Amino acid sequence: MRTQVAIIGAGPAGLLLGQLLYKHGVHNIILERHTGEYVLSRIRAGIIEQVAVDLLDEAGVGARMHREGLVHDGTQICVDGVRHRIDFKALTGKTVMVYGQTEITKDLMDGRAAAGAPTVYEAQDVALHDILGERPRVTYRADGKAQAIDCDFIAGCDGFHGICRKSVPDGAIKNYERVYPFGWLGLLCDTPPVSQELIYVRHPQGFALCSMRSPTRSRYYIQCSLAEDVDAWPDERFWHELKVRLDHEARKRIVTGPSIEKSIAPLRSFVAEPMRVGRLLLAGDASHIVPPTGAKGLNLAASDVRYLSLALLEHYAEKSTAGLDHYSARALARVWKAERFSWWMTMLLHAFPETVFEQKMHAAELDYLFASRAASTAFAENYVGLPI
Repeated sequence: MRTQVAIIGAGPAGLLLGQLLYKHGVHNIILERHTGEYVLSRIRAGIIEQVAVDLLDEAGVGARMHREGLVHDGTQICVDGVRHRIDFKALTGKTVMVYGQTEITKDLMDGRAAAGAPTVYEAQDVALHDILGERPRVTYRADGKAQAIDCDFIAGCDGFHGICRKSVPDGAIKNYERVYPFGWLGLLCDTPPVSQELIYVRHPQGFALCSMRSPTRSRYYIQCSLAEDVDAWPDERFWHELKVRLDHEARKRIVTGPSIEKSIAPLRSFVAEPMRVGRLLLAGDASHIVPPTGAKGLNLAASDVRYLSLALLEHYAEKSTAGLDHYSARALARVWKAERFSWWMTMLLHAFPETVFEQKMHAAELDYLFASRAASTAFAENYVGLPI
């Protein structure tokens, strides 16, 4: 079997890249180790920047997003029981959209199926070969049979635990990592959101976040120990702990209900660079992870795909390697800025073992953020997405 680009991973990064390439005549095959149902069952982020919105439109799958997505002009940060609003639109002229990653994945799956582009689910024992040469190859097993794909390039979109990054020669990639000493306990429920905008909460007992997926579906998070067992958190305990951390108005307005999903997610900052090794090109979580505090994970994957799709299209249309040669540097410049913002938000809003000095520094930082238009503008610029 032969294709131009073999894409490993059928999450949003792989599906979006495949759709953009296919629309411009670049043949690709996507390999995914899980079933399509499993991919759609994963609960992920829901805040997307304008660059991601534009790319989904370009891929021809944005219609449902525009019908059902919620446009947010700002966000709220609650400190010591008092909420402060950051007005994105007034400060930057831009907004963000709430539209769940599961819905984006479904739209991309449907778009790929409509285009007749091939995706192999339950591809087992995927292995990469000759990535430093001019004829890379991917082998795998499907339906109990050994298969092979010859290709020009391999796009590694298979996430943090995938095979692609692990397949590079020793020393070809350097990893940078910060693991945080806590996680987020998240609860999804079919109740109306407590607010029309997200509420980030800094509280002595730990961070909390009030988010949503739709006008009738809410997503809530509380900071917790990584040693916690999700089974030790019945719904009643979760709602009690969340209410303790909320301001008075939010406690009165919140509508509780039975959870439809509950999980604990660890937090880490991670970057692997470079993002290109020979004919292997990494994108999304295969190359970088951010804490969810800054809402950057899916958006960084989208910006990677924009750089990478343009570079591959340039290669095939103009026989130029310039875009591919600069792909890693261009993508990483944006990645590191998003890593900084997500790290900064995480450090500022979560409960850490702190000295009194550090507590005073965080208080001063928050006071400056809320009192200074310049500081609020910098926050808004980063949150809505820095220029590509």
